[in-house]
Amino acid sequence: MSFADKFVRTAQRVLPSPFTIAILLTAFTVVLALLLTESKTNEWHLVEILLYWEAGFFDFLKFAMQMMLILVLGHVLALTQPANKLINSLVKHCTTTARAAFIVTFISVLVAFLNWGLALILGAIFARKVGEHASKNKIPINYPLIGAAGYSGLMVWHGGLSGSAPLKVAEEGHKFVTEIGLIPFSATIFSTMNLVCMFLLILLLPLAMYWMGTRVKSDVLYLEETEKENDKAANNEITGAERLDYSPILSTALGLIMVFVGFYKVLLAPLLNGQGFDWSFSFINPNYIIFMLFGFAILLHGSFFKFNQAVSKGIGGSAGIMIQFPFYAGIMGIMIGSGLVNVFSNVFVDLSTPTTFPVFTFFSAGLVNIFVPSGGGQWLVQGPILIEASQQLHVPIEKSIMALCYGDQITNMLQPFWALPLLGITGLKAKEILPYTVFLLLIGVLIFCSILLLF
Repeated sequence: MSFADKFVRTAQRVLPSPFTIAILLTAFTVVLALLLTESKTNEWHLVEILLYWEAGFFDFLKFAMQMMLILVLGHVLALTQPANKLINSLVKHCTTTARAAFIVTFISVLVAFLNWGLALILGAIFARKVGEHASKNKIPINYPLIGAAGYSGLMVWHGGLSGSAPLKVAEEGHKFVTEIGLIPFSATIFSTMNLVCMFLLILLLPLAMYWMGTRVKSDVLYLEETEKENDKAANNEITGAERLDYSPILSTALGLIMVFVGFYKVLLAPLLNGQGFDWSFSFINPNYIIFMLFGFAILLHGSFFKFNQAVSKGIGGSAGIMIQFPFYAGIMGIMIGSGLVNVFSNVFVDLSTPTTFPVFTFFSAGLVNIFVPSGGGQWLVQGPILIEASQQLHVPIEKSIMALCYGDQITNMLQPFWALPLLGITGLKAKEILPYTVFLLLIGVLIFCSILLLF
């Protein structure tokens, strides 16, 4: 724990807020562009670079909105009654620290493959419920280990269905489509390499946390049960047009229509047209994921009122994406416009071989994630370098993208930015879960590097 204390104190002293880091990275990129590139126009070099920055600033507003919706709607789904019932049905089996760590890790990692926003909140609520159950029944438990288990899904998310980089390159007209074309999910998320990697993570991480649970000290926990909010519909008379907000018929109808349209588009329509199922999974893109999340969230909440309540709770977590993405897009504008991307790519090429390049990409992405705690933001910063270097070294771009994804997600176990919702829900501190998240990180490094070298 002394290591955890020192690490957290050092991080607090060295790392400012993520927004401030985005500003500092912008300034750093401007300085590098001044030093390492030459002017291409008649403008002063600094003014030229600032114009590249301004030109790129708003390039990714659509992408930012997509990532915000994926996070918020995942949060909304985690607050539905079915999710709550699932957690309550599993909590009763969490009778020891080891069993609880295994179950919470397994569910968190599995759900993270489907949606990172859902996993982030579901894992936090699950860990809290386990703590409350242990406290109520006087069961000795290591609560920080369970908190780390609830956060473990953030080590898997970028290799899953809501991974920012794979989603973006599968979308029509994405920023780099002229350089790399459209890359379907069959080449990234559903590639043999990634499926083997995800299988190993889903299998080994819960087992590792079970092993850890048998060796750590457990104590009886004193944790207050979270208060249940009053339902306005149960306490107040609903009159007039307000009844529409509470109507289960309207919300169910809309939810079912959206879910039907989503399934019809990918299952029924191709069959009726004689095309067969699209095994390249090219239909999976940010817009399709968001549409289905909307449908299921509205359907499962049972009324527009409850859906909007859940949205209000989840919206705060997306603020960082909203204000940071324009600055990351500006950084990308400087790198491409000034030619800085070519300078960095040449360094990568000089240091790497086709075999070692994915591993170098993995570690560099892990380092960048500490300063840019956003998978989408990181893709904006590293994507151009990655594409250029991959082409020079003749490394398949889809493998390079997945190496970036693995590196981005691994250091979430060190970077506490995305752990803030979990810490708020569980009442834990970053330094309490850090020893166990570092343990997960070490296992992950072994798995990811092995996969990148074998495939």
